[in-house]
Amino acid sequence: MNFKPKSDHYKKKVSESFDRQKFMNLINAELIDVRPGYCEIHVPYHSSLTQQHGFFHAGIISTIADNTAGYAAFSLMEENSSVLTVEFKINLIAPGDGELLIGKSNVIKNGKTLTICSSEVFIIKDGNEKLCAVSQLTLIELKNSTDRNKNKTIEN
Repeated sequence: MNFKPKSDHYKKKVSESFDRQKFMNLINAELIDVRPGYCEIHVPYHSSLTQQHGFFHAGIISTIADNTAGYAAFSLMEENSSVLTVEFKINLIAPGDGELLIGKSNVIKNGKTLTICSSEVFIIKDGNEKLCAVSQLTLIELKNSTDRNKNKTIEN
């Protein structure tokens, strides 16, 4: 589908938000592509991201499905908005057994407040790409809101 972003600076807005996500840095995720209604993120294999069989952990796979959808939706939102996930369902189709995890998401329906996306997560092993998860997500646009850290502190 062809979507028109509400912000001329949608790529910068997405990139800056991605850079603020410290977890993306922790897992060495890379924002590869952002277009109106589309996002792609890659995560290279590291043993610290695995479960007991040495495969990418389902939590990492789910995170990439969620983040690609969030940024695909965010690319279509107003300049002064932020985005949050409302709901998602994921099907883990094959083990995340490989060298690179690739998340790709497309907007299915862009509403006034809610956006529906589909995400696919692939694993690359020995140069072959294999689908390992599919997900459907609902995201909400928080108008006149920022995703900048509010410097919250945790009290004991």
